[in-house]
Amino acid sequence: MKALHLWLAACLLPSLAAAEIVWRGDFETGNRSQYSVEQMVSSDRLQVVTSPVSEGKYALKATVKQGDDPINSSGNRNELVYLSNEKVGSEYWYRWKVMFANDFPSVDAWQLFTQWHHDGCCGSPPIEFFVKGELIRLTLNDSGTVWSTALKRGTWQEFVFHVKWSPDASVGYVELWHNGAQVLKKTYAKTMFSGQNNYLKLGLYRADTIKPVGVVYHDGMIQATKREDVFPVVQPDPEPVVDAGTPVDAGTPVDAGSPQDPDPVVDAGSPVDPDPVVDAGTPVDPAPVVDAGTSTGVKPAPLDEDDGDANFHGGCSASGGSLAAFSLLGLLGLARARRRRS
Repeated sequence: MKALHLWLAACLLPSLAAAEIVWRGDFETGNRSQYSVEQMVSSDRLQVVTSPVSEGKYALKATVKQGDDPINSSGNRNELVYLSNEKVGSEYWYRWKVMFANDFPSVDAWQLFTQWHHDGCCGSPPIEFFVKGELIRLTLNDSGTVWSTALKRGTWQEFVFHVKWSPDASVGYVELWHNGAQVLKKTYAKTMFSGQNNYLKLGLYRADTIKPVGVVYHDGMIQATKREDVFPVVQPDPEPVVDAGTPVDAGTPVDAGSPQDPDPVVDAGSPVDPDPVVDAGTPVDPAPVVDAGTSTGVKPAPLDEDDGDANFHGGCSASGGSLAAFSLLGLLGLARARRRRS
């Protein structure tokens, strides 16, 4: 049972998603079968083509030559009719695309490419899109031209048209978007004639005074009850995900084994004795003090000047000792101490 419910949901979702689209006239059938009536002098005047197209695989090429009058009425035409029969009080959104050929005639006369016609006899329709001179115009029978723009050839142009159908000018209204921009805000007007319904016509219908061949292309026509069906909700692009590639294999973890010992401590052996203290032996007695004793009255022999300082002239201190002798004894003691250290 659960599987059956899932199957039904899968089957119904597509139809539910498109439930607000009332009708398609986008030629994706590959022919003109989406329309109710063909008003053409020959099939080459309303051709379903594969190029140029604005969307999908197919579009319509409408051609009019002077003298084309398939219904014995005013003007020349080749048009498709869809008997939509919009009722009083109904509200619809329409979207379609049009491209005028590069050699589309520039004349001071009317050339209709889309219109909502009344089902009664005669006269201009309640709503018509047409070209006159070098302008594209939207004209309401009750209000005249409510919007116009420069004619551009050789490029697809999109029209989104929102209409409340009513013969009461305080109830009926229109809004228009051209190439994605709203060019006509809600404008109240009679969008129907009292006691009559409307139907759609598209192709090319023009004054019979125009001599050059006229060609216009149509594509993508839909009729819907919701704005979302003609203005699909555009989802913002997600943040780009940077492909980091396949994760790099770091390999098998290296077995570190037993915990690594810290840097080995070098055995310094037995503590290194500081430099041995050299035994200086028995303290050296300072130079003995020579007791001069009692003066004997004998004078010491003078130093030979050749064996000492040339500037030294001999002589003793007042105590009877020689300064040179004391100095020599000191030096001898210092030399003895150095020999013991070494």
